[in-house]
Amino acid sequence: MTAPSLVPLPYRVMACRDDAPDTATIVLEPVGTALPPFAPGQFAMVYAFGVGDVPLSVCGIDGNRLTHTVRAVGAISGALRALRPGTTVGVRGPFGTDWGLPEAAGNDLLVVAGGIGLAPLRPLVRAALAAPERYGRLNVLVGAREPRDLLYPAELTDWQTGARVLSTVDRADERWQGDVGVVTTLLERAVFEPRTTTAFVCGPEPMIRATADDLAQRGVESDRIRVSLERTMHCGTGHCGHCQLGPLLLCRDGPVVSWTRARSLMLVREL
Repeated sequence: MTAPSLVPLPYRVMACRDDAPDTATIVLEPVGTALPPFAPGQFAMVYAFGVGDVPLSVCGIDGNRLTHTVRAVGAISGALRALRPGTTVGVRGPFGTDWGLPEAAGNDLLVVAGGIGLAPLRPLVRAALAAPERYGRLNVLVGAREPRDLLYPAELTDWQTGARVLSTVDRADERWQGDVGVVTTLLERAVFEPRTTTAFVCGPEPMIRATADDLAQRGVESDRIRVSLERTMHCGTGHCGHCQLGPLLLCRDGPVVSWTRARSLMLVREL
């Protein structure tokens, strides 16, 4: 794996799109030297000058361009969510483990995302759709709090040409015609062979636990259930210890780990 850059490199905001009142997607391009290549599932530390930096999953990889979807939950993420074209930020990375998609060659693929958890799964779906001959059936199951919180709605429609895409929301509005309920309810309609399936799961921790346990009960091997975990990350290099989860430092040993490793560790709820 390529060594990450530990010094923030300048990247310029080339485009931004408001996805929801508290969420935006930004496209970054290096001002000079580019960071080493990212793999789907890895993250960057993105620095809003004068405010601070936070870890952001890469939701799009296009040459040297990086795409991030950020939800405003604090001062730093709020500053990044408000960025506009022409602004310069600092970016470090790539950090962490990736989804390991090539290892799933020949398997059915099951992608399960809750809320903004779809962001780090987006490049995996794109890579799978770009090489359908390498994999079996592709299922993409997406859950959100409300219809307006569903990320990338146009892409969800486009993905239906090569995947079975199902969406659900916790609370419907008057225009929503789809499913209502938690994302695990969609598993009944996914088409996959458990013994030869690799699953990729990202979202809130309760959703991850429920989904992974359900898949294991259906016969998907725990080693082939890959989950993306999150704890408060400060340094990105495994030195500060803020992201420790049992024996793991998630910025170094994660965020993507197998359910075999994660199951017992996730019995301890995040504070």
